Amino acid sequence: MTYEPLSIAVFSDIHSNHIALEACLEYVLKRGITTFIFLGDYVADMANPQKTMQLLYQLKDKYTCYFIRGNKEDYWLNYKYNRKETWSKGSTGSLLYNYERLTEKDFALFKELPIARTLSFPHLPSITICHGSPYSTTEGIRTDNERAFEIMDNNDTSVILCGHTHIQKEITQNQKMVLNGGSVGAAYNSNGLSQFMLLHGEDGAWMHEFISLEYDNEKAIEELMQSELLEYAPHWSIITANVIRRGTPSHGTVLTEAMRLCEEETGQSSWNDIPDKFWEQAIKNLINEIYDMPRK
Repeated sequence: MTYEPLSIAVFSDIHSNHIALEACLEYVLKRGITTFIFLGDYVADMANPQKTMQLLYQLKDKYTCYFIRGNKEDYWLNYKYNRKETWSKGSTGSLLYNYERLTEKDFALFKELPIARTLSFPHLPSITICHGSPYSTTEGIRTDNERAFEIMDNNDTSVILCGHTHIQKEITQNQKMVLNGGSVGAAYNSNGLSQFMLLHGEDGAWMHEFISLEYDNEKAIEELMQSELLEYAPHWSIITANVIRRGTPSHGTVLTEAMRLCEEETGQSSWNDIPDKFWEQAIKNLINEIYDMPRK
């Protein structure tokens, strides 16, 4: 007996890049796909986060959507309900900018989301969806290593869908599989493309299709550079613009360089309190060609 095939669009790490999200949605809907899985990190780093949230609410009302929580959603919730640090313009400015633009409706949605869940569809193997790993929003399943294999072996389903690393990846072990579709909004190693995944279920099995999609990333950069976000987080925004255009180096790579420079000169460093001169030097060391791009 054969059953009607099912296709699902799997989106992760939008990071407020509504322009990329709009392009991905147009592509998916043209292919007749109306079931969506969202793997967290909906807003961060880019301008106008409410444009992304509005798109998500519209999709949630119109189509079949499954959502889980990412580490960014944990940031917003912890800052609102269990504040143990202060964000300010500078190193944590991008976090503050996005946080200040979230609504009570957004917080209510984030609070109800699990960090992982199991989805079952008729006549197809169940799948696990998560942001980092089934155990933590910040534990990325990054490569073919023992921890990745341990997670796969201990998981009840044969397929795990995850995000967080911003890099498309397939890992297989003992007839189990981890699939990471990359990042819609800030894909690393992507040459400026938006990335996501389609999951096709047919004849009792899942097949995946990695998508790398061109979109108007220069428009996204222009919107970023004309927004208040540039005033909140000038150095972080330059890193983000470079990721949007080229896909490398990652935010973490530049942050690590800034912390190294700070510790080398001062003997100490903290990721959330790096003086401007170390950010500027790290950017010049790693992405000098974009450093003098126009600002508001």
